[in-house]
Amino acid sequence: MDLKEIKRLVVLVEEAQISHLAIEENGVKIEIRKELTVIGHAPQYVAASAPLPTHHTHVHPQMSDVAVAKPAVDPNSLDVKAQMVGTFYSSSSPDVPSFIKVGDRVKKGQVICIIEAMKLFNEIESDHEGVVEEVCLSNGDAVEYGQVLVRLRA
Repeated sequence: MDLKEIKRLVVLVEEAQISHLAIEENGVKIEIRKELTVIGHAPQYVAASAPLPTHHTHVHPQMSDVAVAKPAVDPNSLDVKAQMVGTFYSSSSPDVPSFIKVGDRVKKGQVICIIEAMKLFNEIESDHEGVVEEVCLSNGDAVEYGQVLVRLRA
């Protein structure tokens, strides 16, 4: 199985409402797991960035008893989002200081964290310039595509 096929499988798992995929082909085993948000007793897929309706007549049956409180976000804040699924690391090594911390000034193109995906360590650069208002993840946290990594103030 080549790298393109593996990437296709990762995208498939990410987009499908499944949490686990295992394939064995020609003696090679590939296992892909996706972390789910657990609400109540069963896993639910909750889009953190999806706005909740204020008035509605029809509620999706799986989401009818779910209430997600979204904190107020400063309109001057800029979000740096994950471009891939993986594991978040705030520094290049456990014994090295974090790339950024709250209060630091960040320039466009500056490395702000690392996301490990498929045993590859990818340096994530800021696509905005500003002051770090919040680092939204902790070392070792699972990262979803499009998840906010860092919030900057312009």
